[in-house]
Amino acid sequence: MADTSVKNIELLDSTLRDGAQGEGISYSVQDKIHIVQALDELGVKYIEAGNPGSNPKDMEFFQKAKELHLSHARLVAFGSTRRKDSSCAEDANLQSLLSAETEDVVIFGKTWDFQAIEILHATLEQNLEMIKDTCAYLSKRGRNVMFDAEHFFTGYEANADYAMQALQAAVEGGASVLCLCETKGGCMLSDCARIVGDVVKKFGKAAIIGIHTHNDSGLAVANSLTAVQAGATHVQGVLLGFGERTGNANLSTIIADLQLKMGYRCIPEDSVRMLTPICRRVAEITNIPLEGGMPFVGQNAFAHKAGMHIDAVLKNPAAYEHISPELVGNSRVFLMSEVAGRSMIIEKIKKFDPNITKDSPVVADIVRKVKDMEHEGYQFEGADGSFELLVRKIIGKYQPFFNLHYYKISDENPLIEKDLYSFAQLKIDVDGHVKIAAGEGDGPVNALDFALRSALSSFYPAVEQIRLTDYKVRVLDGGHGTATTVRVLIESSDGKDSWTTIGVSCDIVEASWFALVDSFEYKLIKDIERRYQKLI
Repeated sequence: MADTSVKNIELLDSTLRDGAQGEGISYSVQDKIHIVQALDELGVKYIEAGNPGSNPKDMEFFQKAKELHLSHARLVAFGSTRRKDSSCAEDANLQSLLSAETEDVVIFGKTWDFQAIEILHATLEQNLEMIKDTCAYLSKRGRNVMFDAEHFFTGYEANADYAMQALQAAVEGGASVLCLCETKGGCMLSDCARIVGDVVKKFGKAAIIGIHTHNDSGLAVANSLTAVQAGATHVQGVLLGFGERTGNANLSTIIADLQLKMGYRCIPEDSVRMLTPICRRVAEITNIPLEGGMPFVGQNAFAHKAGMHIDAVLKNPAAYEHISPELVGNSRVFLMSEVAGRSMIIEKIKKFDPNITKDSPVVADIVRKVKDMEHEGYQFEGADGSFELLVRKIIGKYQPFFNLHYYKISDENPLIEKDLYSFAQLKIDVDGHVKIAAGEGDGPVNALDFALRSALSSFYPAVEQIRLTDYKVRVLDGGHGTATTVRVLIESSDGKDSWTTIGVSCDIVEASWFALVDSFEYKLIKDIERRYQKLI
């Protein structure tokens, strides 16, 4: 039986519309379909999937999306009010909205008098008519209309009466949701609470009140939660918070805060544990690294480094963790460094050999090896994959997947083909079977990656799942000119998990090779262990 005491909050995810306006983000139609499926699996109510009137790609997506069978989510098409000099029937954007055939549409309109006059070059009355006419036109054609009140907070402070008239026009046109957009991202918490409270008091019985915030002042999540406390029951945002300028409200944080800390329900209860893996999947599709420090879902959200902290968490996680990481599908991480202490090392080793104790000689061997390697330039706190492989090698839980005979790198200038700068050739053997392979790419590491992947794929098909999501190089001692030592960090993902590996050398290609090999071997070891666990 459902708990009627829990208040429901409906979520609208705008990753594919507002999020796609972020720098460097461009989705293919297939990317958008994959993200829709991920968000549906998470259990959000609405997915704002784009503006079908703005570009052919969005229109193609909506046509293909008609074949999707979603379990939880409803697709939403986005568009603006009609133009001031045309009727709704003549407005091409509105006709595109209708052709998308979604049951739900979001219409944005001006609620700040300045925007109506200076940007639209319309009279205040014309703007109100545009809002009312558009909402009515779509409502009468069977659409559930959500009105995005653009610049509402700025408009309310400038001319509260007119901003409220704009909301009234939307309600009279049949809008079921009035979403207050904090478009410039500059609103303070107390102002947000006051303004949302005023709207809830006046329109709370006529429509659902929503909130849509931006992060220009670093308050997008805080303002969203404040709005909910003030009576809003519809929250818009982007799952990972990216978007135009400094981004949008981060829905992954909002979901966890609302559901685990504030007593609201916004996704199915069982889905909260999928929050981290879904976020990783969306980051993978978007082709961005998932920020390590992101609350709840980041790789470092439950990471501990100081020896005192690690010791306390091992005794009782509540000492330094505000929730159990498993609640959001994340995991606890102990960062390896010179300040971590033996407690952390024991915890790491228990994954491979639960019989090893704090006083086992191998622990001292690992500590000594780590300190020696950190003196050479390694830094394992940011390279969980390489550290795990190091421990496995010392305790005898490692066997190489291949042996390298050689690799060769060459570069071309001028380019033979566009974006192909480097070529790699290598020779390896796997259990006595020799393989020679080549690869080309936009740099030596990219070419090596392709060559190694090509060589291993016939022996280990799982390597095709690996994708390098980030590559960092740091010069460690700049006083030696071109012979200086460099540290390379490679972050990899298979769409479900992510891991980081490290290599150090005075040769940047060799350092990259070390990190690349660790990345591939880490993935293959994990796959073997998963298969073994299923068998037992």
